[in-house]
Amino acid sequence: MNNSLLANLLAFYEEDPADPFNAYALAIEYSKSDAQEAERYFDLLLEKHPDYLPTYYHAGAFFAALEKIEKAEEIYQKGVELALIQKNAKTHRELLSAYNNFKDELED
Repeated sequence: MNNSLLANLLAFYEEDPADPFNAYALAIEYSKSDAQEAERYFDLLLEKHPDYLPTYYHAGAFFAALEKIEKAEEIYQKGVELALIQKNAKTHRELLSAYNNFKDELED
């Protein structure tokens, strides 16, 4: 992990913890090296910023990789619904594809 990048991301988060992008960036960065911290930031996003659509694709994949199947499925489903509500067709397609791939892997 790039320690200077992580330090910068932590500083941005400390300056503005209400900005969901700051927590999102930390979740993504931590997912590369520290699953526990990544999980903490993904959970924070899902709880405090449920309308922040970018979270759902990466959080679904993250929890699927941890084999937290029910949680991953719930995240993908909520993300697909949220993309429809927000009328974001591109993200809806991406999330639906990721969710379908997730379900296909479960069947294998």
